Amino acid sequence: MNENSISNVQNPPCVLCQRTDDCPEKYGEKRIYETYNLAVHYYCLLMSSGIWQRGEEDEGFYGFLINDIRKEVNRAAKLKCNICKKKGASIGCVMPKCKRSYHFPCGVQRECIFQFMENFGSYCWDHRPVQKLPPGESRGSSQCTICLEFIEHLPQYNILKSPCCKNAWFHRDCLQYQALSAGVFFFRCTVCNNKDKFQKEMLRLGIHIPEKDASWELEENAYQDLLQCYEHCDIRRCLCRNGRDYNEPDSEWEIKRCQYCGSRGTHLACSSMQSWEQNWECSECRSIFAKSGNYQNQQKRSLATSEKIEGNGCLDEPSPKCPRQSPGPQHSFLVRFTPSRSPKVLCQNNLTPCSRLDHPASNRMVMSISPLISSSSRIQSVRKKQLRMQRKEVSNILNELRLQINAKTTRLNINIDDIWSSALKGFRGRNFNPASTIEINFTNLKGRLKTDTICGSKHDFFQLLMLHLQNSSLFEGSSLKNLSLDSQALKENLYYEAGKMIAVSLVHGGPAPGFFSKTLFNCLVYGPENVKPTVEDVTDVDVAQTIKMIKSSKTLANLKSTISERYDYLTAAGCVRPIMTLYDKNALVNDLLIYQVIKRIISPFESFKQGLKTLGVLEKIQIHSDAFSSILCHKPERLSAELLGDLFTIHCSSRVNNAKGIDYWMGYLQDVECGESAATLEDILVFATGNTSIPPIGFEPKPSVKFLNIKFPVGKRHLNCLEIPITNEYEKFKNTMDFTIKRTLRLERE
Repeated sequence: MNENSISNVQNPPCVLCQRTDDCPEKYGEKRIYETYNLAVHYYCLLMSSGIWQRGEEDEGFYGFLINDIRKEVNRAAKLKCNICKKKGASIGCVMPKCKRSYHFPCGVQRECIFQFMENFGSYCWDHRPVQKLPPGESRGSSQCTICLEFIEHLPQYNILKSPCCKNAWFHRDCLQYQALSAGVFFFRCTVCNNKDKFQKEMLRLGIHIPEKDASWELEENAYQDLLQCYEHCDIRRCLCRNGRDYNEPDSEWEIKRCQYCGSRGTHLACSSMQSWEQNWECSECRSIFAKSGNYQNQQKRSLATSEKIEGNGCLDEPSPKCPRQSPGPQHSFLVRFTPSRSPKVLCQNNLTPCSRLDHPASNRMVMSISPLISSSSRIQSVRKKQLRMQRKEVSNILNELRLQINAKTTRLNINIDDIWSSALKGFRGRNFNPASTIEINFTNLKGRLKTDTICGSKHDFFQLLMLHLQNSSLFEGSSLKNLSLDSQALKENLYYEAGKMIAVSLVHGGPAPGFFSKTLFNCLVYGPENVKPTVEDVTDVDVAQTIKMIKSSKTLANLKSTISERYDYLTAAGCVRPIMTLYDKNALVNDLLIYQVIKRIISPFESFKQGLKTLGVLEKIQIHSDAFSSILCHKPERLSAELLGDLFTIHCSSRVNNAKGIDYWMGYLQDVECGESAATLEDILVFATGNTSIPPIGFEPKPSVKFLNIKFPVGKRHLNCLEIPITNEYEKFKNTMDFTIKRTLRLERE
């Protein structure tokens, strides 16, 4: 199968896990074969229990033949996933007596171990390999040597110990993030630089080490900043008339850098230096060395050179299944060996760390060979781009669901002063049908009746409704919320109505809630039995304090004392258990979190879940979880000149100067974004469409801009069209736009 058979036009789900996600760092490369109506994730295929590579590397999907893939899909169709309870579980635990099967993404969520080596074994949550503390080694805490956050010395799935250094502990996510960046040739212990022993243990524990060179070696001009010298005079009183950044070599205005840190500088004349040969230290370094008492004897130390990289790492031994490089033509890797043929061979594309992974809590990465050059702004830019792609995917999905909406009209009379009661009355009405076109009549607007069957009024209604739900007693938390336990609301079936309203809002062009916590979202996608809440999910201050006290207990006596003080609460929660050792506190904390965040609100959750099934929304959320998390767990993207410029399609006319119109329009958006205009970007969007934000489903029809020979701009909201005048001067154009938009919106509010 050649590359021409692969199409990226559509995004069908993987035939094994039924997910549309296309994130190579999490699920491996996704390959789509239009000819065979087949799409599959590489890791889903690689970890499947009933398929082997019987073809050559350029056949099928890196040796997996199309017919074999179909046979594996048919085999998996008979197996139910023990996690999501759906069919298609192609991966089984390798323990002989274990009958558990699951999808690859479900296994990752449930903390199963997938070993990317040898026979590519998979272990369920009960049989996965674990680390143990050596006999006599005391418990304690130290910093993760990658993100520098403190972690407790207790080996578990998310906390790993170095096999070669006694006090080196890591978060699993930190190690995985570093492995994807460093690759097999540079991934090693961050403390002692051991490679063989360290990689062998990490592979056993399910850390994926891609067969590639380090990302910082592949990035073009990655070290360009290191070639730039600091050129700025930091002396309090700079004498140079040309400014602090002026540097003239071989003169008194040449800049001399601090001999120790190199990050401070001075003009020779500003520090009364006679020649370049004189040493100069900045005030910070001078202060540090003076305090050490050894200022006169300080000498710069050169960086120790790293050990020479050899090609005989732990992955270099031939085995039945052995990682190797992908033959993709667009990538160039440093390959150190060629493995023998095997039933399954891991083919790895050029990967960079994916922001969908849980990143380490700090950007301060400790790399053993070369620093990971990655700024927070670049990470934010990548994350922003991914959110846009995910929201575009959500828009396509919601537009498919909108096909259910018929032309029959359902009218809701909404009291602007009592959104909730009037909305509840409308949604519970005998004639209400979520599949009918919704028309909103706002009442109590200074004695007037406002009717708008287009989108402005409807969007306002759903926006006010989502705001009410966020601040209602149905949810608890600060910015990101979980469901709360309100007995009266449960009795009145309000949780069901809330879920129903959110589903209707999404399909009918309203905003998304944007305030779901990750725990609530994961419960909806994977089921509450497969979710592990955290202390941050607990909103009750006393309960949270109790859990923290139990978790931080240093001695068995202290732990038993805390339990005795809160015995009544533990009894009510059904979490009383015998405490024999200090290690028992972890199971107790887990039980308390599950009770407080999940079991306690299971009835409201099931009711809320049923409401979300309206119009098929919940099913789409579960299938496209990564995409929907971008709108349910995140607020809408802040409007920008770039975003509005992309949103509005420009319709050119032969009667006007379109080049001037485009120039004026884009310049105006930039001025508005920079605050150099009386209007705001939100004002422009409201003027043209009636919406204060871009709904997840998008606009229908698509927003457009027309340049006409008119005196004032016109917003045709039923068409989402903005008609713009063409003037001789830009300032006149800008003033006309500001005046009309602000005056129109002010009159509407009055």
